[in-house]
Amino acid sequence: MRPTTVVNIVRSDSDALIGGTTVARRMHEVAAERGVGVEVFIFAGAQRALTDSRRQEYNDAVDDLVRRGVEVSACLNFALSLDAAEALAKRGIQLVAAREAYLRYAAQGATVVSI
Repeated sequence: MRPTTVVNIVRSDSDALIGGTTVARRMHEVAAERGVGVEVFIFAGAQRALTDSRRQEYNDAVDDLVRRGVEVSACLNFALSLDAAEALAKRGIQLVAAREAYLRYAAQGATVVSI
């Protein structure tokens, strides 16, 4: 199993949203040649921003990550509470309980970088 870095975007301020998506994109650009994987997990305020039309730059960046083949996930339960599960899934964002995602990262020995 190749080592994986997870960019965990949780804060909803513009610096965190754009910084998190940018670092994930930049890491993905060189990850394969370096033998590592990159994933993104979006939770809390950053997940709420996925449903905010005023956050277009962030949403475009997330959609670009999905198009590039980055595994982008968000919390299923939070998506359900926002009534956004179907819309997020249509965008290619995988939905999984945060508990399960974080436990999987720990079991796999992934490096999680929270922004």
